[in-house]
Amino acid sequence: MNAEPTTPLPDSAETLPLPDASAPADGTTAFSADAELPASAPLPRTRWAAIVWGVCFAGIAWAGIWMLGSADRRDGVADAFASLTPGTITALVLLTIGVLVLITGLVGLIRHAQRRLTTRV
Repeated sequence: MNAEPTTPLPDSAETLPLPDASAPADGTTAFSADAELPASAPLPRTRWAAIVWGVCFAGIAWAGIWMLGSADRRDGVADAFASLTPGTITALVLLTIGVLVLITGLVGLIRHAQRRLTTRV
């Protein structure tokens, strides 16, 4: 590599624009600035699944930060983990799976309602 600076172009140097790859070869423009969008163009949809899962993960993060934010709460969490029995662990795992299924079903219902509303309009 050469570490020497490049020489600037003279002020009178003419620069040409790069040809547009999407323009037709005959020189006409493909789209005019005054063209209107077709009436059937759908509006962008809100991604409700991302919003619901984001709120869920934000809630989990907030609860984790809140539980571990104080020495007293940390000690309480440590005591709770130490006192877990196999039955309690199984119940918590099943509860977690149930919550995930519930959130997935909620997202599915929202998606179904959103699609039904777009076909109705």
